[in-house]
Amino acid sequence: MTDARRPAPPADAPLPVPPADTRPPVPPADTRPPVPPADTRRPAPPADTRPPVPPAGAAPPPRTDAAPHPLAPGGAGRAAADALLRAAGAVVPVLLPGEVPAVAVTRHEVLREVLAHPEVAKNACHFAALHDGTVPPGWPLATFATVDGMTTADGAEHRRLRGLVTKAFTARRVAALRPRVVELTAGLLDALPGAAAADGTVDLRRHFAYPLPMSVICELLGVDVALRDRLHELSNLIVSTTGTAGEAQAAHREIIAVLAEVAEARRADPGDDLTSALLAAQEEDGDRLSGRELVGTLLLMIIAGHETTLNLITNAVRALCTGRGQLELVRNGRATWDDVVEETLRYDSPVAHFPFRYPVRDLEIGGTVVPRGTPMLASYSAAGQDPDAYGLDADRFDVTRRPAARHLSFGHGPHYCLGAPLARLEATVALEALFTRYPALDLAVPDAELPPHPSFIGNSTHVLPVRLTG
Repeated sequence: MTDARRPAPPADAPLPVPPADTRPPVPPADTRPPVPPADTRRPAPPADTRPPVPPAGAAPPPRTDAAPHPLAPGGAGRAAADALLRAAGAVVPVLLPGEVPAVAVTRHEVLREVLAHPEVAKNACHFAALHDGTVPPGWPLATFATVDGMTTADGAEHRRLRGLVTKAFTARRVAALRPRVVELTAGLLDALPGAAAADGTVDLRRHFAYPLPMSVICELLGVDVALRDRLHELSNLIVSTTGTAGEAQAAHREIIAVLAEVAEARRADPGDDLTSALLAAQEEDGDRLSGRELVGTLLLMIIAGHETTLNLITNAVRALCTGRGQLELVRNGRATWDDVVEETLRYDSPVAHFPFRYPVRDLEIGGTVVPRGTPMLASYSAAGQDPDAYGLDADRFDVTRRPAARHLSFGHGPHYCLGAPLARLEATVALEALFTRYPALDLAVPDAELPPHPSFIGNSTHVLPVRLTG
């Protein structure tokens, strides 16, 4: 905005003094504000000074300026926060922990473009702030930028790594898992009454939504049962955005060490598991996954292979319990369990803001020029309720919805999630079996009282207390 005030004369220029008989009266001394010398006067802070980051568990306040939006460390008020981001634009400046500037892509069509854009990269060599000192030492989100593997690779290198994994992670292998998923689900449902507290409530997230996908992915990878709970704890610390930098670093070091041990155990004693297959996977020219690439791939599969499905099942149960009419549509045949899973993925994506991508040059995206090397977040939860893509009722859970736009919760383009078929299989089997076994299952507390998952990356509740008999 242009300042209309007349500029002050230079500090060393004499001010003209009117004749004594025309000089206006001097105001009383106690009403005239003191003026500091020109060389000591401190400029007023700009009107758009960045606001403090909201504390964990608090939704960000409404914005009235163009300053970057500080992402609240916890996930409270997700829908309201996403609506504010969408209202601010398709590409919105945000602040990451450590006051690292980034942008969030919040609109469906623009996000779809970004996910497949040939000049938007995943390799952290393009992450300008990581190399110019802006990112503080021990930054808690560093794992997402620097882990070795296909999630941080581009072009031919990405195709090489993904090709090696795809050879082991085949559709046949996933389809063959259905009987085991059904068996694990039945066992967990049998055990739910015994996990209930004295008041009859049971945390469905802890005792059902978590152990099912964690058991499946660990069996698939050949991970010993004794390691599973610790891997989940470490995964939570890495995904959390409320912990300290020291906690995130320690969790990263430990999970890398544990997965390296898993790889060595499978190398010494191969089995019918994905880790053994990855060790054996070989391209025609003899290329293999390096040790670091293998561990990075296992890290990706452990975190994405259970955290995403854990949140998906939790969010679906929550949506069905707060919208019993939607559950009845499934029961009377007007919708399927597949419809429930797809609508949950759109309406309440298991991932809120996924890091990172970087434009390799200054790039106009959604009407905004994003400078080269700026970290970009894929804001799946915000895009999933974009009214431009899903209509004016995009914020309503509707299992009969048949949108023209397909949701982006598993990504789009070269980095589309390899584990999407497995997540869909687990969720549909789990939800159908759960509501068949316990048809009166309902939330044990009001939905508004459910505490959010402590992360702006994952999107779910921290617990899901239910009553099995209503």
